[in-house]
Amino acid sequence: MSNPITSTTSDSPVCIVTGGSHGIGDAICEKFIAQGYTVINLDIKDNLTQSKSIEWLKCDVSVSCEVRQAIQQSVLKYGRVDCLVSNAGIHFSATIEDTSEEDFDRIFGLNVKGAITATKAVLPQMKSQQSGVILYIASDQALIAKQSSFAYNMSKAALASMAKTTALDYAKYQIRSNAICPGTIETPLYHNAINRYVAISGANIDQVHAEEAALQPIGRLGQASEVAALTYFLASDDARFITGSLQVIDGGYTAQ
Repeated sequence: MSNPITSTTSDSPVCIVTGGSHGIGDAICEKFIAQGYTVINLDIKDNLTQSKSIEWLKCDVSVSCEVRQAIQQSVLKYGRVDCLVSNAGIHFSATIEDTSEEDFDRIFGLNVKGAITATKAVLPQMKSQQSGVILYIASDQALIAKQSSFAYNMSKAALASMAKTTALDYAKYQIRSNAICPGTIETPLYHNAINRYVAISGANIDQVHAEEAALQPIGRLGQASEVAALTYFLASDDARFITGSLQVIDGGYTAQ
């Protein structure tokens, strides 16, 4: 087993976010930086509108060696990792018959394998510290099934399982692990999916948005800032007795 990379320890807590340039990931980066964290965003593309205090490292999270290198670089620079938020993921709508082997590998390569690699990369340092929080951005589809969501649904269920097993395996090191399960959140990913649907179906886009909001018992879509607030709470000492859990934030959708 390789030894954790150490250097001068940062005075501020360090949070690494995968897929932090847009949507929920962007909101998480901004939330943590506002709370005094050093934040490192691992993503393929930078977000030029993001706070300049957020450090972007170009990284394809589906490529294991890039993830390991980026996280090792961050540990070497800051000497600590207090929180990993595994957020990077892609959506894919298809039944099992319409999901090719290449489609499946692409979804799992980012959504699941990327999370595994990031987790394995932070664990040596967290074990050395005897502390750390790992948070997986899963989905309400970790709990329920939705139509035409074979591979995506399975990938999010895998993250939920990972949160539980990691929590049990590393509790002795005071490392906590939880999965966050958002419902329908208004993000670029959501808008892209709606736009694709409208382009194919010819449906009225305003009506589609209204129908999506009406599906939520609370009567509206969730916001990325709300998911970010929950993520920060779970990373904080206020949540120090919460581990191995699936935290649903879906406006009541899965309670129906």
